[in-house]
Amino acid sequence: MSLVEAIENDFKKAMLDRNKDLANLLRLLKAGFKNEMINLKVDELSDEKALSVITHEAKKRKDSIEQFNKGNRPDLAEIEQSELDLIKKYLPEQMSEDELRKIVEEVVGSMGSVAPSQFGAVMGQVMGRVKGKADGNMVSSLVKETLSK
Repeated sequence: MSLVEAIENDFKKAMLDRNKDLANLLRLLKAGFKNEMINLKVDELSDEKALSVITHEAKKRKDSIEQFNKGNRPDLAEIEQSELDLIKKYLPEQMSEDELRKIVEEVVGSMGSVAPSQFGAVMGQVMGRVKGKADGNMVSSLVKETLSK
């Protein structure tokens, strides 16, 4: 079963169970899928593209949580955190820092001598290998750390 189908089935179940919070979140994800299909001019969304939509929504929640905490609004941060927890159910398990560090070092090693100015090239290869299994900020910091050695 594809990711889009799984979310559609969970949406139907949430509607039947009258789980408003989950139904609203899944409705938002479905709208994101529809927008992505329109942008790509396709009839179906691959799991990879669906995962990028879900990852984008999770990132928006993380950013909102950070901003609400800075603005001394823990009530709104709590709402965003509960939505993020629901979204995480559809994301692949995140890689540990050690696993990610190993991949970064492999990529840098395979590229030979790499200068810090090649940050973008290294990031592109690493992100291509982890495909949604790692946070971009963590990847960025590990790449910068590795390139500065």
